[in-house]
Parts: sequence; structure tokens; C-alpha cells
Amino acid sequence: MRNIKTLGELKTSGYKSKTIKDELRDNLIARLKKKEKIFEGILGYEDTVIPDIERAILSRHNMNLLGLRGQAKTRIARQMTELLDEYIPVVAGSELNDDPLAPVSRYAKDVIAERGDDAPIGWMHRSERYAEKLATPDVSVADLIGDVDPIRAANLKLSYGDERVIHFGIIPRSNRCIFVINELPDLQARIQVALFNILQEGDIQIRGFKLRIPLDIEFIFTANPEDYTNRGSIVTPLKDRIGSQILTHYPKSIELSKQITQQESRLNAEQKDNVEVGELLKTLIEQIAFEARASEFVDNKSGVSARLTISAYENLVSTAERRMLLNAEDKTFARISDLAGAVSAINGKIELVYEGEQEGAAMVAQGLIAKAMRNHFISIFPDPSKLKKKKQGSPYQKIIDWFAENNEVDLLVNESEKNYRIILDSITALEELVNQYAPNLSKNDKYVMKEFVLHALAEHSQIGKAMLERGIQFKDLFGSVFSPKDMQMGEEDLN
Repeated sequence: MRNIKTLGELKTSGYKSKTIKDELRDNLIARLKKKEKIFEGILGYEDTVIPDIERAILSRHNMNLLGLRGQAKTRIARQMTELLDEYIPVVAGSELNDDPLAPVSRYAKDVIAERGDDAPIGWMHRSERYAEKLATPDVSVADLIGDVDPIRAANLKLSYGDERVIHFGIIPRSNRCIFVINELPDLQARIQVALFNILQEGDIQIRGFKLRIPLDIEFIFTANPEDYTNRGSIVTPLKDRIGSQILTHYPKSIELSKQITQQESRLNAEQKDNVEVGELLKTLIEQIAFEARASEFVDNKSGVSARLTISAYENLVSTAERRMLLNAEDKTFARISDLAGAVSAINGKIELVYEGEQEGAAMVAQGLIAKAMRNHFISIFPDPSKLKKKKQGSPYQKIIDWFAENNEVDLLVNESEKNYRIILDSITALEELVNQYAPNLSKNDKYVMKEFVLHALAEHSQIGKAMLERGIQFKDLFGSVFSPKDMQMGEEDLN
């Protein structure tokens, strides 16, 4: 088909024009019948968002993807091009991607009137049939729809009454394409009004020109919930003209969230080969996001993006990698203490309420990590608080007693792997506990679990923990009250 170069050849071939919404519908139907996957790399929406999108396509609707940040809205919109025909014919040289069999622009009509069946045509790949505009307060009607171009009028020596002086905006130039406006509520209300005709009647109006250009566009809008900020909202008449509003959401389980993070994290081959990350740490990274979404310090209207866990995971690996390089080691594995390196990633991904601002972003991030450890701990080991209420013997008593004998453990951030193992092996009761409740772990995972037990017991107020300048110290919970050594500890040793 792409060998066809003229309008006459196209007519002879039997080609039939099709609207973009019919293209999407027909190709979706074909893929559904073949039971082919529609959207690649979109996880967790199989039974919620994707069926809604498919129904909207079958109904030939424009769509609004409504959800908090980091919910794959733009990625879904960009993948919609896969449901378009691979190539479509266009009038060669047309600004508006005119269909040769149904031209809409003055240019295309003039070319066809002048050259008839010899009018040249070109072929447009589906990858070129996508346009995107981020809604910002400075976007104008001229940017989206078009305006009179005085430079064009001067160059062509045309009067301002000639429609050829019009400079078309991004929407007319997206004729026969998918057009996406991201963050729709940020578009000023008067600009949103300019979209009414396009959505309802499919045509545009520019200045005082009497022209009707029936555009063929699949509109996809993305937006955060209207109460997310005070910057703006979607005006009701515009919302009324959008066929389907589809609600997106965050992953509903830790396991699904882990899959997304592993899929999206940008690690090179060297990092993947040299830094091992166990399942415990992968789970804790996701648990942090779940805790953030439920935190009283974090604005739940803003949401906690999936980018938090992706960035935190990348920082976790980089923290372990940096330690490996400093200790001239060939390989390493991520530790619980490496989560401290994820604080900087968390800081920029959460929007705090007033109480959170008072605490400070870093303190809130550290609190989320602590809460994630505390809550995940009791899914593996007995809950210390419940043991106390039931007056049962504690499986942690030997560890508590070891610290009560004035023993301390300093886990430094850049501790070599050899010293790290020696330190954790010095607490024999840790080995017994981990073997009892988390058997069949690999050698590296066992050491990570041992460290996890120390952190979690400190969070459950079973042992004491102090932040050092270059690491963490674990000790007896009440020993610091009476220990002369601790009384004399200077500020240089404490963070």
C-alpha cells in the first residue's frame, strides 16, 4: 500500500477512509479477539483501569484519566498509538495531515482541485500520530487552536481576510492523531472554554474567520483530582463533553508494587551484577510508600507517587555500591542500614501537611522507614507488644539480656562486609531467632535479617538505638541512663 504515491492510485486500490476513533475501535476489537495484551508494562490495572479504557474506545469516547501523581496516566496515553493503523495516507505537504479522500484544509483542497488524481500523497506512521501538551497557566488559545500570522501575511502579500494567513495551533496540526493535554485543571478556564467546540462538534474557530474545519482527533486528558491544589479545576461544561472519566489508582499490594519498582528502576548491568538486593529490602522499600500514603504527616490529596519507591530503590543500590567501592570489594549486598541512603529520594517525593512541615522532611522520611520496619517485622516474627500483654515468654529475651550486660554494637555505614558479618555473629541469640522464624534464607539474606531484627527491636522499644555520626549504635534500652560512658559521650559521636 505504501507504494501508492498519488490520489488516483489510492482510489484504485480501494482504500477507504476511517476516523481515528473507528481505527482505535476496530484494532482493539481485533486484539481482544486474539486475546492479545493491549498495554505493555502497565501493571495492576488489568481488572480496573484497562477495562474502563477499552469500554471508552469501543464507545468512541474522548477520555480523562483522573488520578494522583505517579499512576501511569501519561504512559497509558502514549501507548494508545499501538492501537492505530500502522500507516495512513496524507496529502503531501499538508499541515493538517489531510485525508486525501476527505481533505479539510484550504491547502489540501487546492492541491487536489489543481492536480486531481495526480495529487501527491505520503504515508504517516502511527508513531507520528501523537501530540502532547502540558497545561500551564501561560498556554494561550493561539498555542492550542491558532491565530492570524502577520509575518505570513506579509511574506505571501495576503490580506488579513484571507484564511491562508492563519497559523494553526497544535490541536489542528494533530488532526487524525491522538492529542493529550496533561494536568488539565492547570489550564485557565477561558482556555478550557476554547475546547468546547472541538470536543462536541469537532471543529475550530479562529478569530473572525468563517471557517469550519472538522477535525478528527482522539482527545485524552490527564488530571489530578480537582481538590489536589488551588491552582484550578476542570470547568463543568468541558467535563460534560468528555465521554469517559477513568479513575486510576496506586498498586493495591506490596507484591504488585515490587514488580513495578523492579520494572521501572534504572540500574545498569554493572549495578545489577555487583549489588545483590534481597526480598526483605525490596519489600521494605514498598512498605515505606504504603506507610507514606497512610501517614498523618503526608498530604494524601497529593498522593505518593510510584516514583518514590523507584528512586528509593535506586538510592539503596547506590548506597551499597558506594560502600563496595570504598572498601575495594568486588561485590556486595544491600543492608538495612543502606535504607538511610533512600531518605534523600523520599524527601522530594512526599508533600507534607503542616504537622509534617514542623517535623521536617528528613525526620518524616526517617519515621516512615522506621514504621515500615516496625510493621513488617510483626509479619515475620511475634509481635513484642502482644507477648507483653499475654505475659508470654519473649523469644527476644536472650538478645535483650545480651545488651543488658553492657554489650553494644556499632554498625557503621561503610563497614566492610567482613566486619559486618563479625559484628552480627557476635550476637549468637540472633542466629537462633532467625533460624527459628525465617529459615531457609541464603547466607547474605540471613545477615540482612539479623540486622533487621536489631532495627525492629529498637523500634519496638526492646533495645536501645542511637544515631552515630557515621552509623547506628545498638545498646541496652535503659543502659544509657546509668552508663558513665554514655553520659560522657560528646556531640561529635552523636548525630
